[in-house]
Amino acid sequence: MPRFSPPSSVFVSSPWCRSLVGLVCAGALTACAQQPAEPAAPQPSLSDELVMATAWMQTSGEYAALSHQAFNLARLSLDRALAADSGERQPAIIVDVDETVLDNSPYQAWLIASGRHYESDTWNQWVEQASAQPMPGARDFLDYAASRGVEIFYVTNRRDGETDATLANLQRVGFPDADVEHFLPRTDASDKTERRQRVAASNWVVLLMGDNLGDFSAGFDRETAQARRAAVDAQANAFGARYIVLPNPAYGAWEGAIYGNDFSLDDAEKARARRDHLDAWSGPTTP
Repeated sequence: MPRFSPPSSVFVSSPWCRSLVGLVCAGALTACAQQPAEPAAPQPSLSDELVMATAWMQTSGEYAALSHQAFNLARLSLDRALAADSGERQPAIIVDVDETVLDNSPYQAWLIASGRHYESDTWNQWVEQASAQPMPGARDFLDYAASRGVEIFYVTNRRDGETDATLANLQRVGFPDADVEHFLPRTDASDKTERRQRVAASNWVVLLMGDNLGDFSAGFDRETAQARRAAVDAQANAFGARYIVLPNPAYGAWEGAIYGNDFSLDDAEKARARRDHLDAWSGPTTP
């Protein structure tokens, strides 16, 4: 027997049906009102974007290899320069400290774990511990340079007030010339030109080593990322000869150039600027 299906006119016109429909609709609305709102998707912090860079620095053999490669190349360049030396002035090399001869990646990892950004207060506490380890290959190279009669000058943008702790760190890991006479911290401007000139006034500066273009010349400190690349291309022959660069994907003036050198941007604006600087493939063509 076929089931009875009342005509729609009967269903709508029946008083008890209208009441039933009203109850069902009211119940549905009440149930919807009681449903908790979907939680907003969590917004990743910029410190999350440091994870890959810091993991690479702390775990990859490639990072260690690049560091060893830089110091091996520095040794070759030093030997070549000393072989041609006229002996008129005391030879010297200028090295940056952070991510050049000392590894501060544990501080970066702490920023990630705590969801925080760089702050001078927490950085100073890290510096005061004097626990940073040498970059791979740094100790061997600096010892070798000292054995050849070369002075090492540490020209850093660590603040003057961090001198004692930094020297304690350099001494703890056994670096040569870790004393006040060879340590030139930042006292005012971050530009290292005047401090480099101070060393060059009494020494023949054979090599400069750093992880940031400003460690070599203020001429690289351009307003845009594209201009910085162009400045490097214009002096390509200096790299690997007079300038030795250490890898640092975690921070540096390169990041400021992406932001238009405005670090006051909020996280969303910084994240947008980072993505806007990506040169992306247009993607596969569809038939």
